[in-house]
Amino acid sequence: MRVEYVDIDGASAIEGGVAVVVDVLRAFTVAAWALDRDAAQLVLVNDLEQAVALAATIPHSLLCKDGAPDERFDLHNSPRQLLDLDVAGRTIVQRTTAGTRAAVAARRADRIYCASFVCAAATARAVKSAQTTSVRFVVSGGLDADEDLACAEFIAELLENQSVEPTPYIDRARRSAAAVELERGVLAGFTGVTSQDVQMCLDVDRFDFAMQAVANGTHLNLTRTDPANPQ
Repeated sequence: MRVEYVDIDGASAIEGGVAVVVDVLRAFTVAAWALDRDAAQLVLVNDLEQAVALAATIPHSLLCKDGAPDERFDLHNSPRQLLDLDVAGRTIVQRTTAGTRAAVAARRADRIYCASFVCAAATARAVKSAQTTSVRFVVSGGLDADEDLACAEFIAELLENQSVEPTPYIDRARRSAAAVELERGVLAGFTGVTSQDVQMCLDVDRFDFAMQAVANGTHLNLTRTDPANPQ
């Protein structure tokens, strides 16, 4: 299978085919935890004001963002903080600096999966089920974001080999600039990150489902899918 790695700008040039958008720290780890806790779906957007306006049209929805706190949003982009919310049956409108923007940029792909380490193997199985000859991995943090690139390369290896040792990939993610930045945020007392976030993001194959995104105008609807029987 032919594999290509692109950044957000490269994602904007995608037309057709299969795209896997990777955000480990933390957008698509948060999304996976939300779907495991029976959230109805996530709606991925690339603009904060669009997120607020869209959530206003969806009854009982929740708003999620990264970065500085914003009183209009219910959830920081933190998997640990998600556990304190009842998300069952609710729609989460999510906007993050890298992950959701990258997914929206790739919306012209025929099939889009959003991924992180927590659903890596399931994502690989879903891609193989698509019977594609090529896949583009969108490294949402940029091609120098080693946490996302390591995860993308891990999933790519799983496409060819079901038994891949994850430790080298996890170690790269743990040492990445993004992980170091989050740990600094914990020490600084930032409200949007907890001491458990990085480890939760590196919990390989915690979930046995993939996450498939479907374009809906300028945003995407993200739901869990059986990796052996994608929609």
